[in-house]
Amino acid sequence: MNPAIDVDHLCKTYKIRIKKPGLWGSLLAFVSSQSNEVFAVKDISFKINSGERVGLIGENGAGKSTTLKMLTGILVPQSGKINVLGRIPWKERQQLALNIGVVFGQRPQLLWDIPVRETFQLLKTMYRIPDSTFNYVLHEALHRLHLEPLLSTPVRLLSLGQRMRCDLAAALLHAPSIAFLDEPTIGLDVSIKEQVREFIQEINKKFNSTLIITTHDLKDITQICKRLIVLDHGTLLFDGSLKQFENQFAQKKRIIIETKAPTAPAKIQQLKPALAKLNAQLLEIEGKRLVFEYLSAKCTPELTKLLLKKLPVVDLSLEKPDIENLVTQIYKKKEIPHA
Repeated sequence: MNPAIDVDHLCKTYKIRIKKPGLWGSLLAFVSSQSNEVFAVKDISFKINSGERVGLIGENGAGKSTTLKMLTGILVPQSGKINVLGRIPWKERQQLALNIGVVFGQRPQLLWDIPVRETFQLLKTMYRIPDSTFNYVLHEALHRLHLEPLLSTPVRLLSLGQRMRCDLAAALLHAPSIAFLDEPTIGLDVSIKEQVREFIQEINKKFNSTLIITTHDLKDITQICKRLIVLDHGTLLFDGSLKQFENQFAQKKRIIIETKAPTAPAKIQQLKPALAKLNAQLLEIEGKRLVFEYLSAKCTPELTKLLLKKLPVVDLSLEKPDIENLVTQIYKKKEIPHA
């Protein structure tokens, strides 16, 4: 089965004009301008199958928006190949538009001066959306995104958060084969964000829509996506599951246990040689609660077995790494090995 998206050695550059300061610099730039060529996207390749939920993340300037614009046909790549739903986006943009949905942050596709309800009806006609699909998606949007009070309001009178909710519903009304969602929860309250995520997942589940999400709110990624693509300065730095990302970049793991009674210091002392062999240590002890930290995920079974054997454990849990903290640490270091 062919992938929904196939990107092969994709490149896109921009020219940045160089101008020296002051009036003299402006005159020189007018007579003979100089420019530098900067890579926005540099030799990236990946494939995405139908129904996948993929998070595309990176710092500002990493190439996320440029990549999305090439995938949707807005920009033409410098070199490389893109195939989206069997089409070349910038050559068959109109045909492709019928099968994709797009949300680009604060650039709504809603018509500014007419009520939201009329925009939805217009989109139904434009996309030739079957009644069953339109009614289902609209019902879910009204229910999950609380749009009912907004249907009669002109778009220009909506707040940013209200526009974002309506724009998301408009982008998914035709149950697109692929939805490109750039910052879909920007400007929303925490409670509404949860409902937006539920709505997106429902459309993916019901229609097997492929989701590509870029966002700075990494809860969007952890709660919706199963796969992560990380970009930095236009290059592909990681492509894999969230679990693979955690295993690769979470330097330290934790096991938290609770015992029947507070653990005696002598018992902890006896454990230290065995813990050392597993590159583990007792990080924290508070009454019956003990936190152990270790380096390699491969040691998890052995460490768990050791603790269950040597201590009167009544509860044991593995602490899941925080994706947001991992991403922050990675970009601080600027040293990410290629996956």
